[in-house]
This record gives sequence, C-alpha cells and structure tokens, in this order.
Amino acid sequence: MAAARPSLGRVLPGSSVLFLCDMQEKFRHNIAYFPQIVSVAARMLKDPRSYPGLALTSLYPQNTTLDLLDRGLQVHVVVDACSSRSQVDRLVALARMRQSGAFLSTSEGLILQLVGDAVHPQFKEIQKLIKEPAPDSGLLGLFQGQNSLLH
Repeated sequence: MAAARPSLGRVLPGSSVLFLCDMQEKFRHNIAYFPQIVSVAARMLKDPRSYPGLALTSLYPQNTTLDLLDRGLQVHVVVDACSSRSQVDRLVALARMRQSGAFLSTSEGLILQLVGDAVHPQFKEIQKLIKEPAPDSGLLGLFQGQNSLLH
C-alpha cells in the first residue's frame, strides 16, 4: 500500500500512536462533559492492538497539539474525547487546532479509518466497540448552524 499524502489526513496503522493526557479525576468538576469525555477516551483504549493509530485525546488538547505540529507530526484530534472548562474555550481551541493543521475527527471515524474494512482480522471485535454510539459530549451544539469557527 502506498503512503498516504499528508494533506489527506489519513491515519495509517503501524505508523501512528494514541496519545492520551490530562484525564485526571481532579478535573471532574471543572470540565464540561467530563464523564462522557472519559468514556470516549476509554473506548479508544479498549483494544489498541486492534487499531494502532494516532489520536489525541485530552482535556486541554490545544498546547499538546501545537507542540506536536511544531515537531512536524501529523495530529488527529479526537473531538468527542476532548473538552475544556467551557464550550466557548472548547470551540475556539478546536478551531485553532484546525487552523494550525490538525485534523479533527471523532472516535468512531478514527477507529474505522484504522480498521480499513471488514477484512481486518479484528473487525468483528472492533465492530462491537462502535455498535454502541459514543456518548453525547456536547459537540452537536457546537456544529449546529454551521459554526463559522470550524470552517
């Protein structure tokens, strides 16, 4: 299989990593949708051998994302596994990361991209993970009305 062009934002199994940070219980009362964010992050960790790929999940992902981009790495932010103290801060951080070159995706989108298709040896196991929708982490409200910050 030929290498993907970086501009397409493809996640390639075997050349990617999952980076999970700042998922600390002490932030529970300060982070919007904390339980849902932790649930989605846990979903990404269910069986990392099945889909070894790049993803960033964090409570405060902006600085980490910018640091990784600065090092020349391609970054995919798992938007349904990231949050902030307010939805405004979350929206602006997502927009800033996208403007800086990060790819925004959902946990399901990244999992499916890493699996590729039903030929994947663990497809049936992974299918069980995504059969249940990720919990609502407040993203729909950010995208309703085609928010201009995310375009």
